[in-house]
Amino acid sequence: MMEKVILGRYLPADSIVHRMDPRAKLLFIFVFVLIVFLANNVATYALLGAFTLFIVFSSNVKLRFLIAGLKPVILLILFTFFLHVFFTKEGEVLTQVGFLSIYEGGVIKGIFISLRFFLLILVTSLLTLTTPPISVTDGIESLFGPLKKIKVPVHELALMMSISLRFIPTLLDETDKIMKAQMARGADFTSGSIADRVKAVIPLLIPLFVSAFKRAEELAVAMEARGYKGGQGRTKYRVLAWHVRDTMALLLLAVLAVVLFMLRS
Repeated sequence: MMEKVILGRYLPADSIVHRMDPRAKLLFIFVFVLIVFLANNVATYALLGAFTLFIVFSSNVKLRFLIAGLKPVILLILFTFFLHVFFTKEGEVLTQVGFLSIYEGGVIKGIFISLRFFLLILVTSLLTLTTPPISVTDGIESLFGPLKKIKVPVHELALMMSISLRFIPTLLDETDKIMKAQMARGADFTSGSIADRVKAVIPLLIPLFVSAFKRAEELAVAMEARGYKGGQGRTKYRVLAWHVRDTMALLLLAVLAVVLFMLRS
């Protein structure tokens, strides 16, 4: 299960999305998060879904692989859907389950909100899947570069975010190894009541935290041994270059925003 989690993982491939400038990807995702909220009817959500599928296919990342990696999030999306279904009192009453009434407006709103949530996570997941962590760091540092004038430690903040993203799959792999080791010794994480499963997870946390602190210490020592002193005066091996495809991607997103605004109810 841990091996299927895609958060923080980089998937090497040759696609137009992989070749885009990381700054363009970050701006693209930021604008996409904003324009998603323009959708409020069937036509706008259909257009938004088609556009998202176009991005996924352009990245050469298999949709089945993406959905399999988002299974934990899908459970949260389903929870959001049922929350709206049972507690939104709008429109006509469709049916009644016990003391709860299901309204037409609740079902529609639940579908729209869940779909919006799913599309947001799908597109933002492509950032780490198609961009190496070091490129994400360079992109964040370049975009927030003007903040250096007001003494904001942009390089250090970008480095912290990059290391956090990089260590997510590492910690997940470590968790998987510890779980398999404890299962080989008789631990059971899948059966019993919820309380029993929580008790079974507690012994898993101690070695995981020990391993995480050990890795953090080793990384700090390695950076100090190599003379790391922050971003001041540092040069870059990979220089970011803005291409026509980056401009076209943002223009395409601007056109999508205009069309969505025109199709709003």
